[in-house]
Amino acid sequence: MTPSRDITRLIEIMARLRTPVTGCPWDLEQTFSTIAPYTIEEAYEVAEAIARGDLDDLREELGDLLLQVVYHARIAEEQQEFGFGDVVEAITAKMIRRHPHVFPDKDGNIIQPTKGTWDRIKAEEKAERAARRPNETANPSLLADVKAGQPALVRAMELQRRAATVGFDWNDPRAVLQKIREEADEIEAALDTGDATELMEETGDLLFALVNLARHAKVDPEMALRATNAKFERRFAYIEQALATDGRAPADASLDEMDELWNEAKAKEK
Repeated sequence: MTPSRDITRLIEIMARLRTPVTGCPWDLEQTFSTIAPYTIEEAYEVAEAIARGDLDDLREELGDLLLQVVYHARIAEEQQEFGFGDVVEAITAKMIRRHPHVFPDKDGNIIQPTKGTWDRIKAEEKAERAARRPNETANPSLLADVKAGQPALVRAMELQRRAATVGFDWNDPRAVLQKIREEADEIEAALDTGDATELMEETGDLLFALVNLARHAKVDPEMALRATNAKFERRFAYIEQALATDGRAPADASLDEMDELWNEAKAKEK
């Protein structure tokens, strides 16, 4: 089987990999649940390629992410639930529905967007989902459809945004900063008691408060942390390189030496 630019070739390859007896034993064992972690990992690798500005790598990572969509669709097709075409139809319908100012309706009319347009569309989509899930409660929580599978930082941001729509929010970012200080004090108290469960809970509270501050400051916490990770890697690499000139490794240096080199790296970046 040869490579192709046509999506049908990728679908055919996945079908062949999942064919009993003649397919790949590993691929045949996979389920939605076992593949899900790879799906999340591939999405992160797409974001990482973008952050590096590596478009060659981005092309490959987007292919890996597309494979995940094809994989899930194939498993669903085997269960006679839906296929790849249904996935495409669902997202195209959603994009058309969500952009009435771009795509005309059945009567050929273009609807100019207003503040209420998006809310109306979202409400219609929510009602459609509710109709497909008749067993769910008739009075769901405001937070019920915040996706549980999101990264924790992203989900914390969305939970806070939803609560804010009904006024459950801080009015001043400085009030959030004060909450962060309180949470830090509670972590210190947990450290004094040595209670691991309490320490985990208080650490979570601090992270949640930090996300809240990021939201008020209009900062994406995920991207901010990615930038800090990159900065840490860059500065630690400076320490490694500086020590290597003396024929040493970080394990051979004292903390004071490494801290001094860290400050050098920090100063060079300014």
